[in-house]
Amino acid sequence: MSRNMWTEADVPDQRGRIAIVTGSNTGLGFDTARVLAGRGAKVAMAVRDIAKGDAAAAQIRAKVPGADIAVHKLDLGSLASVREAAAELGSTYPRIDLLINNAGVMYPPKQTTADGFELQFGTNHLGHFALTGLLLDNLLPVDGSRVVVVASIAHNIRAKIDFDDLQWERRRYERVGSYGQSKLANLMFAYELQRRLAAADAKTMAVAAHPGISDTELIRHVPGSSLPGVKLLSSLVFNSPELGALPTLRAATDAAVVGGQYYGPDGFRELRGHPKLVNSSNQSHDRNIQQRLWSVSEELTGVSFPV
Repeated sequence: MSRNMWTEADVPDQRGRIAIVTGSNTGLGFDTARVLAGRGAKVAMAVRDIAKGDAAAAQIRAKVPGADIAVHKLDLGSLASVREAAAELGSTYPRIDLLINNAGVMYPPKQTTADGFELQFGTNHLGHFALTGLLLDNLLPVDGSRVVVVASIAHNIRAKIDFDDLQWERRRYERVGSYGQSKLANLMFAYELQRRLAAADAKTMAVAAHPGISDTELIRHVPGSSLPGVKLLSSLVFNSPELGALPTLRAATDAAVVGGQYYGPDGFRELRGHPKLVNSSNQSHDRNIQQRLWSVSEELTGVSFPV
């Protein structure tokens, strides 16, 4: 491994491994899938839009001749779709080495999922919570298997798990606060999942990562993000998608990773750079809130975990 900066070149051989990457038709997920396929993994691209997924798979095959890739339908904003996708993925891949919960939405206008959940909380947290619970039996027997949850530095920005109003039905809707809640929930889910896996002496670990701020389609709802000057500035200040994917790749593949760790960029305020072990907010480590969130998430999704 590189002595100072961890790069794509440090991703070890992935031949014989099965990786599921949600939201892999664009941005961070695309580059995560590309690198894993390039190292020999069989990659299942779990995406909402099959046509876009097929186009992304074709791009990866063009970059990585012989890449073993399949595209599967997954809409994290619909629990019915999550269940259908989990059934298909679970039967297609009896053993799963990596489940990378990457997909997400950021700062959209107030909307709800098919099940009536606030869009960011429902998609970013509840959809991935349900998918993980439904697929975990396929990971548990596999030595070295990992669940990687992609969080965000936004978990510490106006973020609070408001159990009295998780869906923003009573308060005035705040895009930033809602996104922060969803990413805080991602981290709390990863930490509580790891605690349960460790208590069960499981072969699977849960790890979290964040990309800093990356120049991807995810920022399309940020005011002014489409302006030419902003686009130029973002290309200079933000991580590229290739660099932004590295914390996820390190969490997924580095042999030195320990369950419950959190990886992010090594630059100023973790905004950009190469991946290193980082810390999350004190709030994210509150076990009482983690456990309450877990119980509420099971109730809302109807999904129970085997650990």
